[in-house]
Amino acid sequence: MTSPAAAHTLEPDFIEGVRVISEEKIVFNSLLGLKITSLSPDLATASIAMRAEFVGHFEYNRIHGGVISAALDAMGGIAVMGAIGARYQQEDVDKRLQRFAKLGTIDLRIDYLRPGIGERFTLSASVLRLGSRVASTRMEFFADNGTLLSTGSGSYIVS
Repeated sequence: MTSPAAAHTLEPDFIEGVRVISEEKIVFNSLLGLKITSLSPDLATASIAMRAEFVGHFEYNRIHGGVISAALDAMGGIAVMGAIGARYQQEDVDKRLQRFAKLGTIDLRIDYLRPGIGERFTLSASVLRLGSRVASTRMEFFADNGTLLSTGSGSYIVS
């Protein structure tokens, strides 16, 4: 069964606006090196590269859990923006992008399944429910070989 959001595609201007906000204007995401690779009403994907500053366990060169948590939190917000972009498509791009200012994390849960070892990591997030005030998301954090390292779930205020 296709979700209602799947009937919509996001305009390149909206996707670029979300990218600029997420990668450049949110300075912490810039520090993480978060790069959006795709954004649709149903799914957001991104990547981050491992850096020396991200090491949480020096003997194993594991990525710090806080980096994973922050990156998955950012992905949940980006996925919500994709769903919002589709839901309010009757609004112009700038007005939909302004909705980012109202977005905030209410609750975040991260499950660390395996040690985060790798040179590059892939992240994905989808919106389980977009309500009028709260959105619920599911996120995943993968090693560059496709191994699932962590999962997350988050709730975000949207109004």
